[in-house]
Amino acid sequence: MSELLDLTVKTLSDKLAKDIVTVDMRAVSPYTDAFVIATAANVRQANALADYVQDAAEKQGYEVKSREGTSGSTWVLLDLGEVVVHIFTEETRKQYRLEELWADQPQQRFES
Repeated sequence: MSELLDLTVKTLSDKLAKDIVTVDMRAVSPYTDAFVIATAANVRQANALADYVQDAAEKQGYEVKSREGTSGSTWVLLDLGEVVVHIFTEETRKQYRLEELWADQPQQRFES
């Protein structure tokens, strides 16, 4: 894993995100190397997790290209360039099923 991917997974794990999965997107995406998908207990935690990842990335000199999802959103997306982070509430993650959509790409699951 890249340093940024390691940092992202570690930050999410340390801050108690659930069901963290990385998807290797290098073979199918011209704009990112990996997706990181995680579940938050609620909307408030989803936004806090995104804040923690954003702060950790910026402190290490990585640029946050964009952030999508308002303070009341059940899906927050952080575009860090080589890593795109998707933080969902449980219900929204089940609805969009990104892991299933990209099931043909290598995936790794992490326990927090």
